[in-house]
Amino acid sequence: MAEDMIRYSDKELSEFKKLILEKIDKAEKDLQVLRENFANDKNNGTDDTAPTFKAFEEGSDTMSKEANSQLAIRQEKFIRDLKNAILRIENKTYGVCRETGKLISKERLMLVPHTTMSIDAKNKQ
Repeated sequence: MAEDMIRYSDKELSEFKKLILEKIDKAEKDLQVLRENFANDKNNGTDDTAPTFKAFEEGSDTMSKEANSQLAIRQEKFIRDLKNAILRIENKTYGVCRETGKLISKERLMLVPHTTMSIDAKNKQ
């Protein structure tokens, strides 16, 4: 391996890959739950309650639908970012800061496995 190329070892990359694949799996399950909630929140069994309460609840349904939709969009982006991290692992550029070219700390990658920037680069933004 060339001396000028800084990167994590194949063993380290495979550890990160395992972590990321677990996160993708969990994120996809969470997204499925969000989609199911979004799909079947039509009838909450409030047909026999007072009309004013029903109107209030429909308003909160709309709000929770919007919140659900926002969560689903964020979750989809998170999954996409994680899958991009897998691609960086496969082409062995994972963990290299796109701003400084230095290695991103293992601690940061464990907390934010899809990051492409070191803390220093992120703070300079």
